[in-house]
Amino acid sequence: MEDSRAVLERLARIEVLDRESAPPTDVLDELRALLREAEAWARREGGDAGARAVADLRNALDSAQDRNVPAHVPAAPDH
Repeated sequence: MEDSRAVLERLARIEVLDRESAPPTDVLDELRALLREAEAWARREGGDAGARAVADLRNALDSAQDRNVPAHVPAAPDH
């Protein structure tokens, strides 16, 4: 439950930043944090669906580089 709450809170922050037309780098910082949290959650929970969701998010962030926005996200450390 803690993992899902953290992800929902992060998504809410991203939504607020988007609504407020925050600079793209601010939104990307939140998306990077979301990706790290999602990776860690997927590792704890296991399963292909979680891994696919994380891969999709990573691909979306990487595509931001095409718009000259640095989007490299290091993988979350294994714990």
